[in-house]
Amino acid sequence: MKNVNELLGLKETKEVNEKLNVLLASYQVYYQNLRGFHWNVKGKMFFTLHGKFEELYNDAAEKIDEVAERILTMGGQPLHTFDDYLKNSKIKVVKDESEGTKLVEATLDNMSALVKMEREILEVADKANDEGTQALMSDLISEQEKTMWMLNSLLD
Repeated sequence: MKNVNELLGLKETKEVNEKLNVLLASYQVYYQNLRGFHWNVKGKMFFTLHGKFEELYNDAAEKIDEVAERILTMGGQPLHTFDDYLKNSKIKVVKDESEGTKLVEATLDNMSALVKMEREILEVADKANDEGTQALMSDLISEQEKTMWMLNSLLD
């Protein structure tokens, strides 16, 4: 049985899958950060942020699944252990923080790192003539940029 990249004659997908796995690991750490933010947020913005962090981690869970399925579609193997996530993530674990403004800033930093990775994948996927990965990255980027704009408005 052939995978999609073999059917389409795509040979340069190894680098795409490697970068997708780094993105997957980073999303997993981002997701867990958001769970902790949701549980631990305190202060004046509690009600706003408690719900927002839940919305964001639910969204991240869907994106994690999309990235993992893209890796499988392209004949790769998605990372799936916490050890692999921590070793490969470009996002750092945030712990012992509960102040709302700092959590929003950490979320924006995490999202900025994700968008940067997605833009890199977009370029690599373009060179590999991998339109499916390009479309996925474009969708992720435009959605996250809007969310970043909204979160940033909380800090003004």
